[in-house]
Amino acid sequence: MLVSDIPEIAAHHAADKPALLFQDRRWTFAQLRDRSWQLSNALLTLAKPHDRVAILAENCPEYTEAYYGVPGAGMGLVFLNYRLAPRELVYILNDSAPSVLLVQPKYLETIRKIRPELTSVQHVVVIGDGAADAFAYEELIARGKPHAPPVRPDENDLAWLLYTSGTTGLPKGAMLSHRNLLAAMLNAMSGGAEAPPDEICLFMFPQFHVAGYVMPMYHLRNWPVVLLDVFDAVNFLKAVERHRVTSAPIAPTMLAMLLENPETQKYDLSSLRSLGYGASSMPLEVLRRARRQWPGVGFATGFGMTELAGNVMSLSRDDHERAAEQDLEILRSVGRQMPLARVRVLQEDNSDAPPNVPGEIVVKGDQVLTGYWNNEKATKESFIDGWFRTGDVGRWDENGYLYIVDRKKDMILTGGENVYPREVEEVLYTHPAIVEAAVIGIPDPKWGESVVAVLHVRDSEPAPAEIIAFCKERIASYKKPRFVAFVAELPKNASGKVLKRELRARIADGTLEIRGRLKRSVAEQVSAQTRSD
Repeated sequence: MLVSDIPEIAAHHAADKPALLFQDRRWTFAQLRDRSWQLSNALLTLAKPHDRVAILAENCPEYTEAYYGVPGAGMGLVFLNYRLAPRELVYILNDSAPSVLLVQPKYLETIRKIRPELTSVQHVVVIGDGAADAFAYEELIARGKPHAPPVRPDENDLAWLLYTSGTTGLPKGAMLSHRNLLAAMLNAMSGGAEAPPDEICLFMFPQFHVAGYVMPMYHLRNWPVVLLDVFDAVNFLKAVERHRVTSAPIAPTMLAMLLENPETQKYDLSSLRSLGYGASSMPLEVLRRARRQWPGVGFATGFGMTELAGNVMSLSRDDHERAAEQDLEILRSVGRQMPLARVRVLQEDNSDAPPNVPGEIVVKGDQVLTGYWNNEKATKESFIDGWFRTGDVGRWDENGYLYIVDRKKDMILTGGENVYPREVEEVLYTHPAIVEAAVIGIPDPKWGESVVAVLHVRDSEPAPAEIIAFCKERIASYKKPRFVAFVAELPKNASGKVLKRELRARIADGTLEIRGRLKRSVAEQVSAQTRSD
């Protein structure tokens, strides 16, 4: 079975059922099958199997067609983040070397400006009206016949190529094969309860994000998907009310925005049955507020990443309800291993960590990426004895629940002690004035690093001394922030993860003031010892 088979399978079971709803447009499963086939056949007139096809667009139905149609032509779909700067796009496009580029009209001028630097792109296709230097997408689709393409990829062929965020250097292209993606979907499907037939799903993550794997999974279950072009709290609320949405994946930052937005009270969300949160850690206080706001909604979460094509751990709705009723610690966990993946926690000597001892999380399974594109060194370094090294620090409890302690690279070493920012952030989120919190380390000539809390608050700014004292009462003194900074909003990437490297850069160049006593200016210290993400 291939990723590109999913529309055909869905159409076999429910040809006339809605597959995709976007603004005022809708596609049945039969239409999605036919258009995906048309795209596959049309692309074979421009390129050959094993070529790459890149896409630069916000969420749109054509992106969904590319999910299936590009791999169906035996080609790899390269996902481009529309928030990237031109020089970043140039790097990814030249590294992945696509022969065809699909682009929304609003990003066409950006492509025109960098086109002389692109070494492989032969054809530009505009998702909209064509131009002198680009095909129109619908004209391209019209070239293809609505039947299965003449090529049949191997399950181990590249299907999707997603580039990591590049926080530790240049972005790396995670190669996900048909087998990887289907293993992730089947893993998610096999671990859950029986799927209700009347499910209507809302998708609002950027489609260039690995969370996009849930859309083919929904289609494999014959569930309609309501697609939002970009996340906006009010648009989310309107879509749930209009389409009677029953479930949606959501990022913790999105959930926090909904809870803070006064418009939330004005819409009918009674159809909503479940929210699956992910993309970054969920502050426990935000989750508790959400459960109070929507007592009839079930919550579930998990742990995954781009290189894993989806999740490998799951904390189910039943786990959440049991934990809430009994005030169990497992609400802080990402649950237990899903059926089709194997997860371990390794100590420094590569032995398995006993319960409650932190170590690096490693994973094995069919959904683990095949490697990094054109980067054998990174591929080799990311595996140990066949297990993928996630770079996350976690610990098991005695019952097999996994707790994410933090990213290894985010750990702060102060005075010889390890401080995990997530633990401090959890405390900060319980302060009534704080909306968002990010904890980072900055160089300190005495302690090695100092803990800094960067905060987005509701109304007036609390005194830094109050924040520091608040933390000192709840965690060990060496973990408390020594300095505090206030921002109107924390910088985030498109999936809702806080960009801590940007906060450190702003401290280093003096554009973000932190409050505390230092013999040298903070900017001087950070510049003297830059600590990258």
